[in-house]
Amino acid sequence: MRYTYNLMEEYVKKMYNTIGIYLPHQLDMESIAARLGTTLIYLPYGSMTVGNAILIDIRLSPTAQWQEFGHELCHVEWHDGNQRVLPSSFLEYQEWKASNFAYHACVPTFMLDRMNLPSSEVKAIFVVQETFNVDYEFAKKRLNQYLSNTYHYSQSM
Repeated sequence: MRYTYNLMEEYVKKMYNTIGIYLPHQLDMESIAARLGTTLIYLPYGSMTVGNAILIDIRLSPTAQWQEFGHELCHVEWHDGNQRVLPSSFLEYQEWKASNFAYHACVPTFMLDRMNLPSSEVKAIFVVQETFNVDYEFAKKRLNQYLSNTYHYSQSM
């Protein structure tokens, strides 16, 4: 099912295609960071961004690191300034936006569009989980987002 991508989906697609990433197996934190000119550092404390650097908590599982990378990538790509001086409502908005961005960066819509997912929800979740190296709950939420948007689009035609 094809539909018009929202701003975030279009941004992620263009970002990845601009740096030569078209397929799920190419989704690798080190190569994405390098191609975007972002520094990636692993340290034993909470993930965050500092300027153009993404710091990832090395104590996390590989799937959790990937999901954190998607979140922090939003801060590098879309947000400027020091969050410590932002009003709490704007900080909450940026964090919500970064969390939503992570779903699209880690499991891009343009890649989901090319997949033949099983009709069983549980099997489809496992396929998304394995294909994109995300945890079960992340895969479940992202698949539900994707299917909901696809369903709403197909109903509006």
